[in-house]
Amino acid sequence: MNRKVLKENWYVILAAVLFFLQLMVMTAWGEHSFVAIHDNLDLFVAHNTMVKKAGLFFGQGALAPMLGGVSRDTLGSEFSLYNLLYFLLPPYGAYVAGYLLKILIGFGSSILLAREYLKEEYGRLRSLVWLVAAGFSMIPVFPAYGIAFTSIPLVVVLLKRVDEKPQILTYLLLFFYPWLSYFSYFGFFLLGYLVLAVLLLWIKRRRFPLSLTAAVPVLAGGYMVWEYRLFREMLFGNTITIRSTMVNADFSLGEVLDKIIEGLITPVFHAEDSHGYWIIWVCLIVVMAVNMGLARKGEKNRLYREPINLVLMVILFNCLIYGLYDYKPFRDLFETLLPQLKGFQFNRTIYFNPFLWYVLFFLCLEKIAGKNAKNDKNSKNESITCIIALAGTLICMFAPQVYNDFYHNCYHHAYELLKGEKSSRLSFEEFYSEDFFNEIKAELDYQGEWAVAYGMHPAVLQYNGIATLDGYLGMYSQEYKESFRRVIAPALERAEEFENLYDTWGARAYLYSGAGENTYQPVRNLTLTDHNLYIDTQALKDLGGTYIFSRIQVENADDLGLRLIKEFVGETSPYTIYVYCIE
Repeated sequence: MNRKVLKENWYVILAAVLFFLQLMVMTAWGEHSFVAIHDNLDLFVAHNTMVKKAGLFFGQGALAPMLGGVSRDTLGSEFSLYNLLYFLLPPYGAYVAGYLLKILIGFGSSILLAREYLKEEYGRLRSLVWLVAAGFSMIPVFPAYGIAFTSIPLVVVLLKRVDEKPQILTYLLLFFYPWLSYFSYFGFFLLGYLVLAVLLLWIKRRRFPLSLTAAVPVLAGGYMVWEYRLFREMLFGNTITIRSTMVNADFSLGEVLDKIIEGLITPVFHAEDSHGYWIIWVCLIVVMAVNMGLARKGEKNRLYREPINLVLMVILFNCLIYGLYDYKPFRDLFETLLPQLKGFQFNRTIYFNPFLWYVLFFLCLEKIAGKNAKNDKNSKNESITCIIALAGTLICMFAPQVYNDFYHNCYHHAYELLKGEKSSRLSFEEFYSEDFFNEIKAELDYQGEWAVAYGMHPAVLQYNGIATLDGYLGMYSQEYKESFRRVIAPALERAEEFENLYDTWGARAYLYSGAGENTYQPVRNLTLTDHNLYIDTQALKDLGGTYIFSRIQVENADDLGLRLIKEFVGETSPYTIYVYCIE
């Protein structure tokens, strides 16, 4: 490759190197990789693996072996690209495939969007587009919905094409788009924004935008087909779920303001895009400079039409809704006007902000780059914008966010190499310890009896084909929640924080510590002060419980009527598991 080709395509080579680093880091250590556990390994990865092992992936009218037998419909749809990976591949292979697809889809859809809007200017700004697109594609968001986050540019492109030049193929692609998305996070709001766009364009053009209007039922139909289980539960399910008793926060106006500012500056959990480290500050400087320039020129009318201001206003609106959701009078007003959406988390509009921050970032860098590159000044500006964009991408890769698996893999493997000892954090392989639990099941001659976990997430048992009475799920029967509460009532009476957590939320139906200690933290060495277990054994037995798999040797086992079957010590697993039988 000659020097001229390298010079002209440096950004292509750089993007390829960055993607290759992601691939290598996520695959080099295999299942000994360190990936996010919270709301990840303890939730969706385990659920998908459990459903596959139980042969229920496409099952209809079936009960999944967790929480005493929940409807298969309450778990993820099989017609989701991310979930489908777990049917086709081994669990860690599926996880890595989802991680890499998030990057590829985010990058590709961002390039498509840039080409769609920049048109002839794309060639001049191509290097900038590629660097910003690379950063957006690698945002460390919620893994199960990472593809849903980074595919947003794609649906924007499809809707733009439908509006400008409607074709059957475009409508078909729009129908299939929900295969990449998720209704509760994005679909509901996309449909709302689409209806709003129809109304605004109708007013602006003074003619009805029929082609865009037709996109509404097409997109809605796609969500209903690909997430048919969710819609079946919502529309035809008659089970009262824990959603009916979940209690939302009731903030003061001062606390609401703090949360709005938090949503603006600090990346929101599940949607951590790393914008708070670099992008927001670049954007604010450019936004202020542009607006001051317009004001000085006496072009104040342009302030309301300036694209960077419009995008920033949408970001601020999403942050406002994010804060006001926890203000009870506002939430009550919303639920009064739309009673069908009572309990719906309408503050999830903020999940669109990662995409919007990168749109704003690009628009600001475009301002710095100038209109053309015919003079040395603008050529220099374009070089500066590429450096700024590259800094944002590198920060995104190495920022210590919760779901930044690339960073955590690098950090913990470097720790083990330099310290010569194991990290306290568990790897994917160690967290589930599949071989170890297969040995335990073989020795117990396990035949599907109901069990509970203590000292670890029930997801560990679920992943390993052990049916659990406990579990983590955001929507299951309120009746079962009350039945399981009787099991853990002795612990809740002693630990007010866990009592509040269970009664006001309840998604984690776990055996809790009566001393208020976190007994399910996924660490190598679990150190506790209280080794007693506080449960109602008869209530557990009434639910059909047979085994307790515990990382903790229960000191009051005899008082509870528990018989220790055996202490299992893992040779390659960090766990020591005490298996108790309920007498």
